[in-house]
Amino acid sequence: MLNIITCFKWVIDEADIKADAATRKLLFGRAGYKISAYDRHAIEEAVRFQEQHGASVAAVTVAPPSAKKCLKDALSRGPDSACFVNDPSFLDLDPSQTSSILAAAVRGRIKFDLIICGEGSDDLYAQQVGPALAERLGIPCATCVSKLTYAEDEKHIIAERRLDDGMETVLVPLPALVSVLPGINTPRIPTLKEVLGAAKKEIFNVALEELGDIPGPYLKTVEVVAAAMDRRGIRFSADEEGVRSAVNALFKEGVLSQGVL
Repeated sequence: MLNIITCFKWVIDEADIKADAATRKLLFGRAGYKISAYDRHAIEEAVRFQEQHGASVAAVTVAPPSAKKCLKDALSRGPDSACFVNDPSFLDLDPSQTSSILAAAVRGRIKFDLIICGEGSDDLYAQQVGPALAERLGIPCATCVSKLTYAEDEKHIIAERRLDDGMETVLVPLPALVSVLPGINTPRIPTLKEVLGAAKKEIFNVALEELGDIPGPYLKTVEVVAAAMDRRGIRFSADEEGVRSAVNALFKEGVLSQGVL
């Protein structure tokens, strides 16, 4: 039977983020939190393997203690158990720290054949945690995976990777780590029964002092501001003459160049 770990991140819901009109600084005061949409696909893929091959699935996250409610959401989506690696200092971690903490928490505590991560996260989308975690654990890694198949007899997985210039199919011996693209599946919506059943599933807590030395950040976020949109304010009618005059105005301002249209 396969033992699968699926990693997820608890992030601010971008739909709740507001921006100050004058300074463009982001306002998070009333923002809620959710499981990163990319990681929902990772959880779903792990649970599908569970259904198809009788695998066991453990969901793992790194977060401050206040994020504990994320575990119920994750467990309602199908995993058998959850590992909550938590400490008040686990705020605004960079990818190197997150991968170090995950590796320290997983190594020697959770048996695994396969680790499934999302390709990125809704907040940073650094795409580094999965490959860095695989490197720290000393296992092979496949990224940008759009289809995943388990060859039970040969103890490896077949991963189809979507690249910029085509598709690549690779055979990856287990244990291994894969990061999956959103197109790999459609995450299920938990039923009321599944939500209630999540409260009965096992949760393992791992504290900072159990992890050993964790490196400091390599990256520091100095500032995040909303994008500015420069509107030209050109008004035109919907008829042919109106559209022509608007396009000519854009040519004169240098916004458009000859050959664009």
